[in-house]
Amino acid sequence: MSTDISIKNGANLNLKGLASKELEVAKKSLTYALNPDDFFSLVPRMLVKEGDKVSKGQPIFHDKNDETILIVSPVSGKVKEIRRGAKRKILYVIIKAEGDDVIKFDIPELQKITKEQIIKLLSDSGSLAYIKQRPYNIIAKPSRLPKSIFVSTHSTAPYDVDYDFLLSNRLDDLQTGIDIMSAIIDKPINFSVTHKKDSSFKNLNNVKIFNIKGAHPSGNESFQINKIDPLNFGETIWVIKPEDLSNIGAFFSSGIFSSSRTVAISGDSLKSPKYYSTCIGASISSLINSDEINDIKNYRFINGDPLSGSKVEYSEFLGFYNNSLSVIEEGNNYRMLGWLPFMYNSIPSFSKTSLSWLLGGAKKVNTNLNGEERAIVVTGEMEKYFPMDIFPMQLIKACMRGDIEKMESLGIYEVVPEDFGLVDFSCTSKIETQEIIKSGIEIMLKEVG
Repeated sequence: MSTDISIKNGANLNLKGLASKELEVAKKSLTYALNPDDFFSLVPRMLVKEGDKVSKGQPIFHDKNDETILIVSPVSGKVKEIRRGAKRKILYVIIKAEGDDVIKFDIPELQKITKEQIIKLLSDSGSLAYIKQRPYNIIAKPSRLPKSIFVSTHSTAPYDVDYDFLLSNRLDDLQTGIDIMSAIIDKPINFSVTHKKDSSFKNLNNVKIFNIKGAHPSGNESFQINKIDPLNFGETIWVIKPEDLSNIGAFFSSGIFSSSRTVAISGDSLKSPKYYSTCIGASISSLINSDEINDIKNYRFINGDPLSGSKVEYSEFLGFYNNSLSVIEEGNNYRMLGWLPFMYNSIPSFSKTSLSWLLGGAKKVNTNLNGEERAIVVTGEMEKYFPMDIFPMQLIKACMRGDIEKMESLGIYEVVPEDFGLVDFSCTSKIETQEIIKSGIEIMLKEVG
């Protein structure tokens, strides 16, 4: 039995260079890396030092404020470098892949496993890092069990992935992960699929299927939670990405931490954008050969989608949670008379001063902001592309002021920065709303907890 959910407002960005449904095994990366910034609000305390040998699944660092939250090595090898930045902030823990040593756990019979055993195994193995907790989108706290769990395969962001294709060979692991998670909350988990799409996920057990209809950002879990099981003060909800749920299932089947990662490499500059099978933290160069792009220096690599992903250099590494890697041209060229209506109609735009909103078809995109930051004015643009019953502009202003009471009353507990990706794109004020929301959540974590 499934339920149809229609999420209004929003818009889709149709970009050239979407990854074709071809899966290729990426060449083996010589080094892998963990970036503490991938784990929001986590303050790392190192458990290894440079030169140490590590096994796959061995803890590398834990959260300074909660030792039960462990981040483990995705591969067996040697700690090659702990790269630091300003004020000795840890940027990357780089591991040179060597050998095949693994940490293996004894897994009880799954039909008889208890809730307490599941939580301890998730924490001790590092698999807990796959689970995000709402509010705040932090790694789930094992001491606070959720009222419900959400998994979304309805992906709407530009250059996002097709989870039916991505997980077509991992349905057994996915089902095991679902069974484990549903045992924690003693009920089916909420599992969303795309409305009217023929999906193999509809045959899964221990799930409540929701058919989601709507443009981006209807694929973001925040909007689905708001429609299906709204988050009230004092409550928690867990959110898991589909492949991460499969990795949890693989761990409970084998006793070995699963670090598999399937990545859709997209971009109109690539000769053959496609899906690659690799491992968490792999080097970007192992996924994209230099001959795939004419001039690497003229392109930006983004862990994630172009709206809410994070910039990464070609010499750096894949993020912990990323199923997509976007490659777009740097917008370092000046647009002559760019302010004139109907002057540039080949770029994506929601403004009716450009014919691109009417012409349709996939568009070519670059990083040019096409304007500079200016004052926030009441235009109704944010509300038009934000499908939740809150006031996005007022919430943004409350975050800028650090007004805790206003942030609470305006819905800060219900949102995460990526929910404002389309607002960033559409807003003529050119302000970085995702960064503002992120700073607001940081204030809430520090002052309210």
